Amino acid sequence: MAHIHPRPSVAIVRHPTYPILVPFPVVCFTLTLLTDIAYWQTSNLMWLHFSEWLLFAGIVVGVVAFLVGLTEFLVRPGIRAQWPGWPNAIGNLIVLVLALINNLVHTGDGWTGVIPYGLILSAATVLLMLVTGWLGGSTVYRYAVGARDHD
Repeated sequence: MAHIHPRPSVAIVRHPTYPILVPFPVVCFTLTLLTDIAYWQTSNLMWLHFSEWLLFAGIVVGVVAFLVGLTEFLVRPGIRAQWPGWPNAIGNLIVLVLALINNLVHTGDGWTGVIPYGLILSAATVLLMLVTGWLGGSTVYRYAVGARDHD
């Protein structure tokens, strides 16, 4: 039996845009944690600058992804009815706020820009991304299984 999948509201060449955008901030924020650890171990300012740029790029694309996901969530009532995505959406918003605060902390001078608060915020951001990724994956799985069972 053929499954009919509803078209996404925001798409590029009929592919949903949200899943294309989401991995970029995830990678940027994870690499920020790694570059913070590298800076902590080496005190080389290059790693601090990498962290600043990674945070900036992740925040910019993350905000776009959040707006696209929110648009998709609000425009399509079928998704809202079957997909309890509010915890995931709120978690993703908190990730972006943490990254923004982390970016402000990283603008500090050298060592104080990363140790200890920048490193702690980077770790908290990555841990929260793991939780929101799990929430998002489980709700998408429930939505896909629910849609399949109703065919």
